[in-house]
Amino acid sequence: MSWIWCNGDYLEGPLAVSPADRGLTHGLGVFETVLALDGQPVALDLHLARIKAGAERLGLDAGKLGEVEIAAAATGLLERAGLTTGRARVRLAMSAGAGDLRCLKPGSDGLLWITVAACPPPPESVTLVTADFPRNERSPLAGIKCASYAENLVALDQARRAGADEVLFFNTRGELCEAATANVFLVRGGKVLTPPLSSGCLPGTMRARVMARIPVKELSLTAADVAAADEVFVTSATRGVVPVSSIDGRVLPAGPVAAGFRR
Repeated sequence: MSWIWCNGDYLEGPLAVSPADRGLTHGLGVFETVLALDGQPVALDLHLARIKAGAERLGLDAGKLGEVEIAAAATGLLERAGLTTGRARVRLAMSAGAGDLRCLKPGSDGLLWITVAACPPPPESVTLVTADFPRNERSPLAGIKCASYAENLVALDQARRAGADEVLFFNTRGELCEAATANVFLVRGGKVLTPPLSSGCLPGTMRARVMARIPVKELSLTAADVAAADEVFVTSATRGVVPVSSIDGRVLPAGPVAAGFRR
């Protein structure tokens, strides 16, 4: 049985989407992937703040994203799916609905829906390869977790074909940006560094949680900084803090900063 919450209702079975919905046809939408532990979403307030900001930039109705309603919907869905113990993944998504392709105004048939699934444990470490194309820090989609996600899928396929887990993106200025599905941190001389949002990286929720817990300096970083790092780790909502064990085949030692988050 597959449960879905959509526009205020719990549904069994597949979700009906209009073929004219611009979220389906053109990727005009936003989404979030939230970790749930023992039936409760983690850091939902941070995820809702980000999806609301993205929705507003794309002209979508951010007013539909009330924290109380979304929290109740997510926990109710986790209960119906039998995912009230251990780790689960909650996916919240919003589509624009039908409308003029030259206008961002949301259609009356736009969808707000939630799905849930089991979430595997985080890996002990990940391997990275440098992407063969840059992130565009000047893109109007920079910093938005947009439904138009094909660029990330192409990058992840590149990593898979290279025998790696993830790609490492630099932007058009040659600055370190992010991984395809995670933020990146370097440790050098005992200092923790991460690219600023102006690099084009996503304002990750786990990134924000790390920065609230330990001193981190946002700094424009280059490939030379990556090469000189004593430790590299990535962060994402569902995986937490994960050490990077190699970049482009260069082996990196496990470091104390990431280890401190995984105890």
